[in-house]
Amino acid sequence: MAHSKVSHGVGGYEAFGVQEAAAVLVEKETHRYQPTMNYLRYLTVPDYSAFETDMMRNEFERLAARQPTELLSMKRYELPAPSSGQKNECVNNSVHQAVTTENLKLMSQHGCNAWKVYNANLVHMIEHAQKELQKLRKHIQDLNWQRKNMQLTAGSKLREMESNWISVTERTIFQLENEIYQIKQQHGEANKENIRQDF
Repeated sequence: MAHSKVSHGVGGYEAFGVQEAAAVLVEKETHRYQPTMNYLRYLTVPDYSAFETDMMRNEFERLAARQPTELLSMKRYELPAPSSGQKNECVNNSVHQAVTTENLKLMSQHGCNAWKVYNANLVHMIEHAQKELQKLRKHIQDLNWQRKNMQLTAGSKLREMESNWISVTERTIFQLENEIYQIKQQHGEANKENIRQDF
């Protein structure tokens, strides 16, 4: 009958009547075999305070004195209401952080391609600037050659004009001196003629 109850009821130690039967058997066994000696006598007296910390000792003393448990201070976790200025500052800070986060997301999505395009444009601009620089250098060199040629030509012309001027000046001076001499000669002959006529 008991077997049918165990098989049809809850199995194992939780079955109906099993715990009571086990308790009866244990009680009989303890009465039958009484210990004749202290089998723990070779062990030292346990020191239960060896592993106690200061916090544990304080707690044991509190329990022995039947004092109430100290309430946990939540003051450090209280969130005071901000002032209007602080609230606006927090809102602005949050907006700035949101914009920064959005910019970082956009940078992570499109930053690589944007840098590639920027670098390509930069290389193109450098190449264009180098070509323009070469053109300007060539133009400056051509201008320097033209100016040098003009200065050389002008110098030769100036020397030629100076030579002509000296030649013309000397010829003019020579002619003037001849004419002056002839005038003096004529004037001297006229004076002699006048003197003769006076005598």
